Amino acid sequence: MDSTGSTSSSDTGPIPPSIPGTAPDPRRWWALVVIAVAQLMVVLDATIVNIALPSAQRALHMSDGNRQWVITAYTLAFGGLLLLGGRIADLAGRKRTFMTGLVGFAAASALGGAAHTSGLLFMARALQGAFAALLAPSALSLLTTTFTVGKERAKAFGIYGAIAGGGAAIGLIAGGLLTEYLDWRWCLYVNVPIALATLLGAGAFLHDDRRRGERPRLDIRGVVLGCGGLVSIVYACSEAEPRGWSDPLVLGLLCGGVALLGVFAWWQGRAPSPLLPLQIVRDRNRGGAFLMMGLAVIAMFGMFLFMTYYLQVILGYSPVKTGLAFLPVTAAIVAGSTQISARLLNRVPPRALMVPGALLAAGGLFLLTFLPVEPAYVSHVLPAELLVGLGLGLIFMPVMATATSGVAPHDAGVTSATVNTAQQVGGSIGTALLNTIATSTSAGYIAAHLKTAAADAAAAGGALTPAVRDTVVKTGVVHGFHVAIGWGAGIMLLAGLAGGLLVTTRPPKQPSPLGDAAPAGAEHTT
Repeated sequence: MDSTGSTSSSDTGPIPPSIPGTAPDPRRWWALVVIAVAQLMVVLDATIVNIALPSAQRALHMSDGNRQWVITAYTLAFGGLLLLGGRIADLAGRKRTFMTGLVGFAAASALGGAAHTSGLLFMARALQGAFAALLAPSALSLLTTTFTVGKERAKAFGIYGAIAGGGAAIGLIAGGLLTEYLDWRWCLYVNVPIALATLLGAGAFLHDDRRRGERPRLDIRGVVLGCGGLVSIVYACSEAEPRGWSDPLVLGLLCGGVALLGVFAWWQGRAPSPLLPLQIVRDRNRGGAFLMMGLAVIAMFGMFLFMTYYLQVILGYSPVKTGLAFLPVTAAIVAGSTQISARLLNRVPPRALMVPGALLAAGGLFLLTFLPVEPAYVSHVLPAELLVGLGLGLIFMPVMATATSGVAPHDAGVTSATVNTAQQVGGSIGTALLNTIATSTSAGYIAAHLKTAAADAAAAGGALTPAVRDTVVKTGVVHGFHVAIGWGAGIMLLAGLAGGLLVTTRPPKQPSPLGDAAPAGAEHTT
């Protein structure tokens, strides 16, 4: 932004107008397929092992305390190394980084599928996360540099946004099917043929964007500070689930992570080749997009977490039935991204999609605060999934398009990494924060009501029956879900507020029929 609060046209407008005389890449749609498949693999791998976790725990004799590392090892490496992966993509070339990430991800997946000890599985999941940190930012930056004009860019980002929002639900479906009909190991093995097929497509259809004649330079001090701070915060959030937010280790990790990121920000203003150039996050619209992404994902992960428990533990759904129960939210995200956001983003300001999307998603989450203990999929879960999915479809696509618009080509990778970092850290915080709220609320409810039920039974001359105890426990668990999802709805409203106040870009002025480009300053914000 300049001193008047306006942003130059090079930094705003999620979809720039077509530039006359520029021939689009004829392989761009095949490139989109390659990018989309790779991104889907990375996103769904965060959840595909969730439903398989009980089977893996029995097979590898994991303790209850250690089983979380199957999830945490992946998210910790992924979230902590994203900024480094984004800068490597900018310096070494996005296509080369993308293909390296695919090979590494396939190898790590094969190692995890063949693991016969829990330690080897944890190491393989950490390697998956590290190579995902190379894949994700290079995929989004390749999309940004491949689709640069008009409606095609909107359509491409619509598809990408659908994958970003629906990948978690698809992972639950795939995990249920593979676990029930094959084996938990196939939740990892399945990545190998997908990655290798994508690798062949990348070699054929992605353009080579290496910066020839330049010697890559990496800000090592920034890597240590930035990645160290992110790892510390993500790890603190993962440990907050079993330990609680007041645990000294959790508080120490959080404070240390925040301190490291503070020093990182100070250093980035002075480093000759910064890991994260500060002008990327100083832009009002881009910063608003990052903030909205993080807040929306916090709320979204609450729904996936609690609905998985509700369907399997409370209602007794099988893994496959649980996975299929998430199909409507996936379909709604796809519809919102590709049929609404992609069609309107070139015509309306991004916040005209983001804010209604947040309101729809918050409304769907609020509906889940009335879940009964009895089966209520059609009356409560289904309409909530449709509202949340449609809302997320309206959020993710314009957020990603706004965050990556107007960025210099040599910073596209690290900008894409920052979007992914907001998503990953938001997921870690959301899972830990909302789960802590749910478990503490449930524990208080169950203790109080069991005491009351025991007193009533004693007054009637009897004892507390197992049926009554079971009813109280189930009611308490669902009550905890109500409170935590209510917090999620409030966080989603905050996401809408952030988008409405900070994202002020206008839709780009379309070129005239004579082929003239839009005049300079046409996309200035007010």
